[in-house]
Amino acid sequence: MGSLVSTSHLQLATFALGTVGWILCTVSMGTVEWRVWHVDNTTIISSGIAWVGIWKVCFISYLHISPGYKEQFCHKFSGYDSSIPHEIYAAQGLLLIAMFMGLLGLTATILALRNVYMGITHKTLITRFFLVGGFFYILAGLCVLIPVSWNFYSVTHNQSITFPSSFFMPSSPVAQEAGAAIPIGIIAVILLLLSGTFSFSYRFPVTANTIAKS
Repeated sequence: MGSLVSTSHLQLATFALGTVGWILCTVSMGTVEWRVWHVDNTTIISSGIAWVGIWKVCFISYLHISPGYKEQFCHKFSGYDSSIPHEIYAAQGLLLIAMFMGLLGLTATILALRNVYMGITHKTLITRFFLVGGFFYILAGLCVLIPVSWNFYSVTHNQSITFPSSFFMPSSPVAQEAGAAIPIGIIAVILLLLSGTFSFSYRFPVTANTIAKS
């Protein structure tokens, strides 16, 4: 058992990295600051800054508010609107898939580590759990990488968005920059891909008393 446990330290780190990566994926998905828009019309968007996320758009407004007070207004994307860029809807779907894939990867890793630390020297079972976990980690990482890269490209090229009139948003900003969600997503990608690589690197020790079952 000691030999078996000693070969799985990297996979224990895999579980830790995968857990943090999965949490950051979730945080990135729920964060509204994917794109930070700077606008010149401050009649409604009082601060001159609006945050464009993958689920909603938010901005600070002093309109109809008592002097000295401010309020954050948010408008959610409802259903499919052809005016909303494809990368926003792609991010919604892919990040939900990434959350699910990451959870499956963590589950497979837990099952593999459970067998290792309980001394169940079943080579095929342990190896397959680590390989399955690695596959799901890699898939989750790619599902985060695509929307993060796509939205970052849109930010760097200052692409416009034709929002519905009820959003009170201009179609083009004066300038825009990447919000906090994008670097959080990049870190999540790195951790998830590392977790997948470490899972694939597992080698069952030849000195262990292996159960010869398939």
